[in-house]
Amino acid sequence: MSAEADVAASSELALADTDINWDRLDKTRFHVIGAVLFTAQSGLLHPIAVVKTRMQVATSGLSHMRGTSVFAHIFKHDGIPGIFRGFGTAAIGALPGRVLALTSLEVSKNVMLKYTERFNMAEATRLGVANGVAGMLSNLVSCVYYVPLDVVCQRLMVQDLPGTTIRGGPLDIIQKLMRAEGIRGLYRGFWLTALTQSPASALWWGTYGAAQHIFWRSLGYGDNSEKKPSQIEMATVQATAGMAAGACSSVITTPIDTVKTRLQVMDNVGAGRPSVLKTAKNLIKEDGWRGFYRGFGPRFLNMSLYGTTMIVTYELIKRLSVKDR
Repeated sequence: MSAEADVAASSELALADTDINWDRLDKTRFHVIGAVLFTAQSGLLHPIAVVKTRMQVATSGLSHMRGTSVFAHIFKHDGIPGIFRGFGTAAIGALPGRVLALTSLEVSKNVMLKYTERFNMAEATRLGVANGVAGMLSNLVSCVYYVPLDVVCQRLMVQDLPGTTIRGGPLDIIQKLMRAEGIRGLYRGFWLTALTQSPASALWWGTYGAAQHIFWRSLGYGDNSEKKPSQIEMATVQATAGMAAGACSSVITTPIDTVKTRLQVMDNVGAGRPSVLKTAKNLIKEDGWRGFYRGFGPRFLNMSLYGTTMIVTYELIKRLSVKDR
């Protein structure tokens, strides 16, 4: 059977629109619609990221306040620009990175789904493995682009906090980091990010792929069902699976994220270049072991909401990008 015939046959299955593969997508439409919708989604969640970052970096005061109190504090002193610090840089800078991340994710998932067909495993397990491997590979590839962007955006978010010395606009920050540390300054925390967030990404996408399959089967749907799920049912199931994946991932990755954030933005760490070990020791000295869960509330909320809104947006983008027959 030809590739075109395979695509046509798969599009007739009852659950075809709940898991649209790379071969069925109009790539240009996919990336254009994705740029618009993901930028809007990032804008809605950016204030939570600002609150989380400032709680993780602050040496006192903000670090022990509730997330809502930190938000009110920022809004009172800096207004709307304060809660959207770094958003312009993040939104514009993320456009090429998103193309890289989404393409590598979908291509990897497509390859893994075909590769795992030869193994005798439950369908939920196969989908979990394929999605998990794709999530890990996509994260590894995109780290090369996103870590410098993350360093700059987070420095914009925490300017004027104790422990940060480099200030200015995004170009000023890049120039000062390059002058002080060379290219290494833009890649602070790269290995920590790559070696920890890649398994976290695998966990997120693997959980989502398996959970969505299980949810559909529990609702009585299968590929050979006579009726296809409605748009509302698809959004509800995918949102629930995304929320579960995001919540699970946030609990496991918050300590790593706290160390990574402080490593990327703080400068007064004593003699020598900042390191993971030195950053972790300073955090324990300041706040004990609970310091690793600084900003957990906003991060849990952010990742749960992000998991929900991101996957609903992502799956909608894919449905809107299916090739015309």
